[in-house]
Amino acid sequence: MIKFEAIRPYLTSAIEARLDLLDERHETAVRLFNGFLEGCPQLVVELFGETAVLYNYANPPEELNDVLSAVPEMLRDQFPWLQAILLKTRHGTDEGKLGKVVWGSSLTSKIREFGVRYALDLQMNQDASFYLDTRNVRRWAADNLAGKDVLNTFAYTGSLGVAAQAAGANRVLHTDLNKRFLNVAKTSYTLNGFPIVKKLFQTGDFWRKMSQLNRAGEQFDCVFVDPPFFAQTAAGTVDLNQGMIRLVNKVRPLVRHDGHIIAINNALFVSGAEYMAELEALCADGYVQIEQLIPVPEDCTGYPHTRTNPPITDLAPFNHSTKIALLKIYHHKA
Repeated sequence: MIKFEAIRPYLTSAIEARLDLLDERHETAVRLFNGFLEGCPQLVVELFGETAVLYNYANPPEELNDVLSAVPEMLRDQFPWLQAILLKTRHGTDEGKLGKVVWGSSLTSKIREFGVRYALDLQMNQDASFYLDTRNVRRWAADNLAGKDVLNTFAYTGSLGVAAQAAGANRVLHTDLNKRFLNVAKTSYTLNGFPIVKKLFQTGDFWRKMSQLNRAGEQFDCVFVDPPFFAQTAAGTVDLNQGMIRLVNKVRPLVRHDGHIIAINNALFVSGAEYMAELEALCADGYVQIEQLIPVPEDCTGYPHTRTNPPITDLAPFNHSTKIALLKIYHHKA
């Protein structure tokens, strides 16, 4: 049994380090505690607007009972404006994985980031339906995708594409296997006053959909490739432990000359060096260039003074297991 008093100092330090990220309207989303690196690998705490989400990774889950009996009160004392606390139990029942409200009742249904509104469905999946670790990708989209044609593959709830639309992209096409996920993206469009064009929200298998777009002669200035760790359909398999080259090569024909692919590998056991070696092999023919590595925000990684545990693998030159590379694509050599 993990005792709350043993980890209280780590939680306190982590939360204090993030207080300046919060907004007066309580609309932001922040990772308050990354226990994997900040002192308790069995616990992660995230804040979405006025809802705190606790993730119990203990196996068995009961190992964290003492902690989970105290953390909600600690959070309510720190943030008296909270409306609800949701607990997701990774090694629990299916219902437990989706989340149980342990305090309050009104779950946050939207947040705001860089002035853009995003819809949430906090109990739709094991995660919270919005990935905090790709915040800097959304920032890059805001700065670079005005007037561009954008393809958001593995779109999930669409946040990267929503950011591109908010930037003034000419066209954003979202594709995902799950229609329910794309419906959340449509709600984000509604929250921001963006028109919903049904043909730009396409449900289907990645491999088949990319082939269809290629046959149709579609071209884009930027393609987001943020796949799940593992997924398998009749048309193909996504396994990030085995690499991302197949995925990147599948979308390369869809990218215009001087366009970009943002390739994200979130495999926990793939080291930074391994992923870089993959990307460098991809660049060997001179038609792909690693333009930039996009870091994960510090509230997700932990801060130098709050980190107590090393990552499972050496992440360098990346700063998190979510390893993000901005690739420049050429159709002819300079």
